[in-house]
Amino acid sequence: MASSSSSAAPTDTSTAVLIRVDQSGHGDYKKIQDAIDAVPSNNTEFVYIWVKPGNYSEKIVVPADKPYITLSGNQAKDTIITWADGDHIYDSPTVSVLASNFNTYGARGKGVALRVAGDKAAFYGCRMISYQDTLLDDVGRHYYKNCYIEGATDFICGNAASLFEKCHIHSVLTTGNGAITAQRRETPWENTGYIFLGCKITGKGVGTADLGRPWGAHSRVIYTLSYLSNVVSPEGWNNWNDPKKESNVVYGEYKCYGPGSNRAMRVSWSKSLTNDEAAPFLSKDMIGGRAWIRPAPTKFKKGFSAHSVKHHLNKN
Repeated sequence: MASSSSSAAPTDTSTAVLIRVDQSGHGDYKKIQDAIDAVPSNNTEFVYIWVKPGNYSEKIVVPADKPYITLSGNQAKDTIITWADGDHIYDSPTVSVLASNFNTYGARGKGVALRVAGDKAAFYGCRMISYQDTLLDDVGRHYYKNCYIEGATDFICGNAASLFEKCHIHSVLTTGNGAITAQRRETPWENTGYIFLGCKITGKGVGTADLGRPWGAHSRVIYTLSYLSNVVSPEGWNNWNDPKKESNVVYGEYKCYGPGSNRAMRVSWSKSLTNDEAAPFLSKDMIGGRAWIRPAPTKFKKGFSAHSVKHHLNKN
């Protein structure tokens, strides 16, 4: 798992250093990556990068040694990050978050749109759009709320422990059968998996989508209290041509509704969860979210403290 260093955590969660990104030149930087680069390594302050509306054609990386960054746009529809890269899944993302304690509000990307490989990362009202491997939800604990995620094949994949709350998941498969998730949990001892809580699963209605298939032998995906449209295949789940995984995966549904929620033809190795079985997946407990999910700052300042700048200069 990517780590962000041993720098002390900020004590004042309401105040952040403000950095403005504006393509017109009226901000501190014209490019998002330049703003990220300006944050001191191992910084100990919350940083709020405010991105003005525009179409930013950039390949962005938030390094592992730059924690406590919030990246925010005005609205997902007018603050857009795009890139075109069809290389290896780990090299191609438009936005790669390797740092811990990262937040973002209203960003959007294409390609492998987003890779999240840091711990304690939260995303609010973001749009992630691509075709295959849209969201590489790689490692760490992550929280997605009110996000829109679009793709066709394995478009939410990786081995993170993630909660998707009130998100809209949209399949654009044009023919045949695809999978929404490809979760990569390898052993039963890993506390990883994907929880969809109060989400909406929709599609174009041309191809059908399985709720998940196992990238890892002990893949774990749970859908709770979610609307499943008729884009969901009647079987619901796929073993990825490996029947041996059927006895190890944890694939469950709890009180879902809509035409795609009918379990009459579901594969026998998926499960309709009881109230007790579903209880651990109805809160932020699996990701320990109550301890680290924080609200947006309400007070802003210009510039970093002398300690942060000195640390940055010593580092370089």
